[in-house]
Amino acid sequence: MNGSVDFGDELNGQLPLLIRKLMAQRGIVGREKAERYLHPRLSDLGDPFVMAEMPAAVDRIFQAIDNDESICIYGDYDVDGISSVTLLHDILTAYNAEVTCFIPVRTQEGYGLSEDGINHALAKCPRKPQLLIAVDCGTSSVAEVDYLNSLGVDVIILDHHEGGTGGRPRAVAVVNAKLEEQSELTYLCSAGVVFKLAHALLKRRWLEEFALRDHLDIVAVATVADIVPLVHENRMLTRHGLRMVGHQQGNVGLRALAGVTKLRLPASASHVSFRIGPRLNAAGRMDSPRDALELLLTDDSEHASKLAAVLEHFNKARQNEEEKIRREAMDMLKANFDPARDRVIVLGSRNWHPGVVGIVASVLMRRYHKPAFIISIDEQGNGKGSGRSIPGISLVEAIHACSGTIIAGGGHDMAAGLELREEMLDAFRREFDDFVRRRTSPEQLSPMLNIDAEVSFSELSVGLLDSYALLEPFGNGNPQPVFMSRNVMLNDAPRHLPGNHLRLCLRQGPYEQDAMYFNAGDIRLPDPPWDIAFTVDRNVWKGRVYLSMLIQDIRPAQAAE
Repeated sequence: MNGSVDFGDELNGQLPLLIRKLMAQRGIVGREKAERYLHPRLSDLGDPFVMAEMPAAVDRIFQAIDNDESICIYGDYDVDGISSVTLLHDILTAYNAEVTCFIPVRTQEGYGLSEDGINHALAKCPRKPQLLIAVDCGTSSVAEVDYLNSLGVDVIILDHHEGGTGGRPRAVAVVNAKLEEQSELTYLCSAGVVFKLAHALLKRRWLEEFALRDHLDIVAVATVADIVPLVHENRMLTRHGLRMVGHQQGNVGLRALAGVTKLRLPASASHVSFRIGPRLNAAGRMDSPRDALELLLTDDSEHASKLAAVLEHFNKARQNEEEKIRREAMDMLKANFDPARDRVIVLGSRNWHPGVVGIVASVLMRRYHKPAFIISIDEQGNGKGSGRSIPGISLVEAIHACSGTIIAGGGHDMAAGLELREEMLDAFRREFDDFVRRRTSPEQLSPMLNIDAEVSFSELSVGLLDSYALLEPFGNGNPQPVFMSRNVMLNDAPRHLPGNHLRLCLRQGPYEQDAMYFNAGDIRLPDPPWDIAFTVDRNVWKGRVYLSMLIQDIRPAQAAE
């Protein structure tokens, strides 16, 4: 590709050739398209009422507000669920609605809407609610919605999960683009759906004192943490929302978390993903999701600081548990797993915490490039597991195909959960392996790293970072560029860091560069010189800006083709 990509004279004059090449690879060609991509504007947001059943949801909510009804908000225990509950609470209380928020504890009330969870949620309300709004759950909860209706409670569902085999629940409204035949908004997470509802409420009945843009930090954190595609409105909301994280006008709880984690501001998607998201998730993983919800709901800075410290404690406990499970899982794989033979990873143990298995599944999936389910089994032999997949393998389809070996399951194509009996673990592994075997070639199960551009260390200057930042936020649907450099030497022995990470001091010709290689502490590195694949980021230390290099892979140096 040459350097003649046309973005208009002004953009061509401002952007380095490397950045223009990266944009062209993403299909961002032409001045108008480039301008929208580089400088997304909230004024370009679409009409929220294009979402099916949005008018019915808005009508029922205003009916509840006008009739002084009690409203219960019921959400999931992950970052998206907690963020969705927070944003919905904030907009409804701005209309002076009586709102009670409820997040289930996974080991007590299970996942999503459950009869136990519903009963506990209703009991928490000061008055019996006439309306329950389920966020980040409910799309497949046909029986549970019927149960609520039998109690005289109307239901609105704001969700982004796939529909179940039982059809649409009998709710007043199910606002979920995944249920529409043709919708451009299937990329939204649940917090994005709640944002669209808030926008719709404000379009119908404007509130002068409520600035929806000041709540975009909540939407951005949920969007990044839920790994939904950062495209179109998602990218727009996240770009603007990340600027609010830690800001004085933003969420007090997120500002406290930014302080505890020493988050560099303005926040990037990767830093939110590795620092903010895990701490909000850790509360739910360690069975205390309501601490995370309380953190995001509070307006008291002192109380927020105390809660942020609690979440930091949960996160450290989560890290210790994760490391224990990872080591035990690796030992199991060494004994029974053949990467050349086995197309899936399915492991279970009675010693594993159910809140952490999804993280380990993600680590193993990335390491072996195979779909993975990691399952925690309780004393009664009931297993609850989380799965992570690779492109081309839908875990939702796999769960349906293996329904005879499991009790229940659902989620997304790339991340899902399931329940099964311990004695069915081997049978599920065989069916899951057969499902993947029939749908993939060996090549598809071989990890492949796509390189966006080959660069030399001399090009990796701090000055590149300002233009590079215009491509952000990076994530699903807008991947962070992966670069390659050849004939790289190692200046000093690799330094092992806590958490199974490596710090490397690299040299290419006269140029030196420090690099981090995450989760590589037990990888046998080849002898230098190396060809390295890496991403770059901005790092600030003692007031100085540095270009940070994050290693993705290393191989022995090869001659250029």
